[in-house]
Amino acid sequence: MTGLRAREVPAAFDSAATGYDLLVGLNPGYHAALRRSARALGLRPGQRVLDLGCGTGASTAALLAVAPEVEVVAVDASAGMVAEARAKRWPSSVRFVHSRAEDLDAAGVEGPFDAVFAAYLVRNLPDPDPALRRVRELLRPGGRFVAHEYSVRDSALRTAVWTALCWGVVIPAGRLVTGDHRLYTYLWRSALRFDSARELRDRLRRNGFTGVRSAPLSGLQMGVVHTFVGHAPLEER
Repeated sequence: MTGLRAREVPAAFDSAATGYDLLVGLNPGYHAALRRSARALGLRPGQRVLDLGCGTGASTAALLAVAPEVEVVAVDASAGMVAEARAKRWPSSVRFVHSRAEDLDAAGVEGPFDAVFAAYLVRNLPDPDPALRRVRELLRPGGRFVAHEYSVRDSALRTAVWTALCWGVVIPAGRLVTGDHRLYTYLWRSALRFDSARELRDRLRRNGFTGVRSAPLSGLQMGVVHTFVGHAPLEER
């Protein structure tokens, strides 16, 4: 089988949606890592958050776990993933929208937002830069953007750990649950090809974010997942 291209990923997630929660549940550190990155948003009660690339709602649940009294607009490009998310029980402050990150305006997603959370999203965008610029524009001045993302290119050790994890666990489990390995092989390759941590920090700065920083997550994430933080400028130039 040929590999997936970035534009084909939402449809692949449609097919994988029903088994997705089972697969991520095999990683005991998955949800705890999302919560650690969500805390980097510094959320306060009553704030409005865009959860971009929400999938089946794991990132949404992480946001509510660290800040139960926020309003969340959760968006994903996969109709199947959004359907799985909507089938769960959520407070009335949560709304799910089916849309690509590139098409937020057409989907009626309007700012301003106090914060934007993007878990495992930036790596999957066909062209991250326009989407990141739009995210910055949707933020209030000084609002915070956090990307929770794989990045291994600047470490031979992390690259080796990631490859071993994918071929030892993720790809076989994905094939077992869904009968198709392509999405999980794409996952492996996409992280290998994606920005190093330094490159992603530079990308955020080029697209107008200030105060950019990042740190790898330790523990069961084995340093292959990072929390990236940036801010919308207090005053637009």
